[in-house]
Amino acid sequence: MKKLTFSIVIYLLVILESLGHVDHYAKYNYLEYELLRNNKPIGYHKYNFNRNGDSLSIESEVNFKISKLGVVVYKYFAKSEENYEKGIFKNYFSETKQNKKDRYVNIKLGPNKKKLIIDGSSYKGDANKDFIVGTWWNHEIVKKKAQISGISGRIIEQTVTFIGKEEIKIGDKVYKTLRFNFKSSDETLPYSKRLNTDIWYEENTYLWVKAAFEKTGYWEYRLKKVN
Repeated sequence: MKKLTFSIVIYLLVILESLGHVDHYAKYNYLEYELLRNNKPIGYHKYNFNRNGDSLSIESEVNFKISKLGVVVYKYFAKSEENYEKGIFKNYFSETKQNKKDRYVNIKLGPNKKKLIIDGSSYKGDANKDFIVGTWWNHEIVKKKAQISGISGRIIEQTVTFIGKEEIKIGDKVYKTLRFNFKSSDETLPYSKRLNTDIWYEENTYLWVKAAFEKTGYWEYRLKKVN
């Protein structure tokens, strides 16, 4: 049993070491995910990758709505932009509309490049520069002790567990993936603010393939289109 546990730990360390850099996404220009709740399509999440020399800008748009008996009971729309220079995080900003509630966040690398500066609807202040914006496309998130909400700037300390290798079929394609669970380290948080999400990354490319979590229903993100 000890040998098995040790092997799993070593394997996970190798995976984490190999998940290294946003340059892994150099061949991608567009990613689109279908968003489902209780196995019913409700919207989409799209990413556009724009490059100019050493600069990389990722524009994102999320749009979904939940209906009950033909009446829309919840609407969500968000736009964001994430910027890197020579593979190093530069800044991120987003605006979100949840029904009638507006939320936002602006995150930037401080002038001394030793910390992140956050101005968000839920948190304003400094953060460790090793924290990462909680955008699942970037596989580096599996190595981080905390993620920053891409909606409000809230800092979410996390525990990441490697579940194992799995084959995921989406449409006619089968992906060989690595499955991880992301969970809030602080278990005293109210249920509505707890992180507990499973993420699947393609084994050889580290492409985000799928996400799943339970929160007032069963939610999934499934990869729909790649360019």
